[in-house]
Amino acid sequence: MKKVYTFIEKLFELLTLKATKVLGNAITFILAFYLVIFWWIQSFIVSRNLHECIGDFIFGSTFLSLFIIQKSFNRYSALVHLKMNELISSHELANNAVMDTSEKTEKEIIALSNEYLEMEELAEELEEIKEQIKQDKKPKL
Repeated sequence: MKKVYTFIEKLFELLTLKATKVLGNAITFILAFYLVIFWWIQSFIVSRNLHECIGDFIFGSTFLSLFIIQKSFNRYSALVHLKMNELISSHELANNAVMDTSEKTEKEIIALSNEYLEMEELAEELEEIKEQIKQDKKPKL
């Protein structure tokens, strides 16, 4: 059962990755734009009341907005990843496993996040030990 879930999870992540790339593509937007224009023309040819025409216009505009928002999100996400990769690669002690996290599965991201949480807890414990050592070394008057 666990293998089936893992397979479905990987398949879903692959599907979402492909869908975000397709929805953010300029050609997809152009096709959607022509589809909406065709739909608006057809709806205005068939005489209906004003409320239905306004509803169609709002729905078509919202549909086109989906593609525009996805394109801007893809661009923003790529820029953030590029900047993060540059920062990580320029630091000698950095863990290169966090580079290209957009290509990792959700489980891999959670595992990396858990590693950093453990490192944070260890760092806090180390700071507490350092403070205790400093307090013990102070001369008692």
